[in-house]
Amino acid sequence: MSDANFIIRQITFDCHDPSRLAEFWAVATGCEIAADYGDFVMVDSTPALGFQRVEDPTPGKNRMHIDVGGAERESLVERLKDLGATELTTHEAPGLVWTVMQDPEGNEFCVGNLGA
Repeated sequence: MSDANFIIRQITFDCHDPSRLAEFWAVATGCEIAADYGDFVMVDSTPALGFQRVEDPTPGKNRMHIDVGGAERESLVERLKDLGATELTTHEAPGLVWTVMQDPEGNEFCVGNLGA
């Protein structure tokens, strides 16, 4: 990698309750809470996930979102719903199926048949 390239080391979410949201994502990804500073909590994933308390998270649709996937998309969607996520809609395209979901604070993400 040259000096001009970079890697994404962390994705940070603005939220009302960093501990609650970090716990959701830690359980969802099977990772551990790496650090808890009260107003900022980190999950030890790759890339790391950060959750920072802000008084007024940006309203409206995410301008960016993460995509997650597994061999059993349907069971993953059900597991995430059991953890507190909300299922919004499912889309299909040739060779690809994905479900749009929201985490407990409304951040949208997609669950696809990535790598399946």
